[in-house]
Amino acid sequence: MNLLASIPSPSSGTVELGPLTIHMYGLTLLVAIVVCTYVAGRRWVNRGGDWDLIFRCAVWGVAAGIVGARIYHVITSWDEVPDTWWGPFAIWRGGLGVWGGIALGCLVGGFVAKRAGADVWLLADCLAPGLLLAQGIGRLGNWWNQELFGKPTDLPWGLEIDPINRPIDHLDSATFHPTFLYEMLWDFAMAAVLVYLIERRLRPRPPGVFAAYITLYCIGRFGEELLRIDPAHHFAGLRLNAWVSLAGIVVGATWYVLSQRRHEPKPPGPRRTRPAKPQRRMEVPGGRRVRPPG
Repeated sequence: MNLLASIPSPSSGTVELGPLTIHMYGLTLLVAIVVCTYVAGRRWVNRGGDWDLIFRCAVWGVAAGIVGARIYHVITSWDEVPDTWWGPFAIWRGGLGVWGGIALGCLVGGFVAKRAGADVWLLADCLAPGLLLAQGIGRLGNWWNQELFGKPTDLPWGLEIDPINRPIDHLDSATFHPTFLYEMLWDFAMAAVLVYLIERRLRPRPPGVFAAYITLYCIGRFGEELLRIDPAHHFAGLRLNAWVSLAGIVVGATWYVLSQRRHEPKPPGPRRTRPAKPQRRMEVPGGRRVRPPG
């Protein structure tokens, strides 16, 4: 007997509370930001930092992340951007790429921390588990919007998708792989791995935890990209984001290894001394030679 017949999807991405309309995708992003800020802040304070820096990095990092996420979407999914002068700015029409958001958000947040004289690599290690939790929570927004799901499946945990949201090629399929759930579970599990295995057991030097975060997230994301069927540009048979994931795995793993290499001080070489100058002898009458004075 199957424990699940399927996973239902919300019929609408909004919730009406009297005159108030709540967009659940935006709410999940807000919750994700709060959780990430709280987790990073607690870890930073436990290492001697202060909350003020976390709040400043969060404000600037989140603002930059929204810009970076939109830029990434416009560059990689240009055919989905409205063909008007305001098209690249039309965030309300959908289209935010997590890769660009994380990259630019972390860069700007790191710049703020550097200006404050903080240890940027230690702060990055404090941030990494919170980022994974936030990315997992943010995937709930895809569930509310019935978007970014995977291939059709008859597994008992298949995700129900309304006909209006199904791809044209799969109108006859009722349930699909819940890739939002796969990534959420992977992100939560990898956040635990970062804290309880890598950080507490391996004890890497900063930014080892952050480099491990990049590697682990990209491994899960690569598997997810192999399942997704939403429109995407393909290169050599793989979706663009699958290639980005592979690049992230290589960069993250290489960064981790290089950051943990111990640079031993070079042993001092033999002391170089100048050769002694040959002593000149002076001849005196009578054939005797004497050493010059001094």
